[in-house]
Amino acid sequence: MHPRLVLSFALALMLSPDRAQAQTAVSVAAQIGDFHLAVSNYYHVPEREVLVIRERRVSDDELPVVLFVAQRARVSPMQIVDLRVRGLSWWDISARFGIGPEVYYVPMTVAPGPPYGRAYGHYKKPKHQWNTIVLSDADVVNLVHLRFLSDHYHVSPERVIELRGHQGDVRSVNAQLSRHRSDGRHDEGHGANGRGPGKSGHP
Repeated sequence: MHPRLVLSFALALMLSPDRAQAQTAVSVAAQIGDFHLAVSNYYHVPEREVLVIRERRVSDDELPVVLFVAQRARVSPMQIVDLRVRGLSWWDISARFGIGPEVYYVPMTVAPGPPYGRAYGHYKKPKHQWNTIVLSDADVVNLVHLRFLSDHYHVSPERVIELRGHQGDVRSVNAQLSRHRSDGRHDEGHGANGRGPGKSGHP
């Protein structure tokens, strides 16, 4: 073989892994949106893992719940996805790993409106009776979203609820809060609440 051909072939072998890695990075960046990036950052998981979970037909609404429950249960997100795909409710999955209703509770200073009023109605019980609470899938999803958006963007839960009332869906609320942070604006009177994805936030 001609020496130049040998050199070209060797260079191609040396460069191809980097090129493949670059193409993969571009592919991941093209598929992931602002909401998914926020979820990835908040739960400290790679963007690629977020995409893998989505490929299992997990909706965006339930994506943060998968990661929240997985971290609380100290298992891989795919274990949680497998249980969900099998048809288990979020409450059944939580109970399987010993996750109680106190984990989902986010302290509030006012009585919340839709879509949180029903969930918070359960927590009006005396705390020693919280072990009788059974949350619906919608309750779990809404409470996890509330914690995620409040913690990630350092705004009060009340502010998130206010925006949900105007915007409706969680992705729209995420987009608005992201724009506010990018513009350097902060909602007056709403500071960081000091909770993270690994803390329950209950009193």
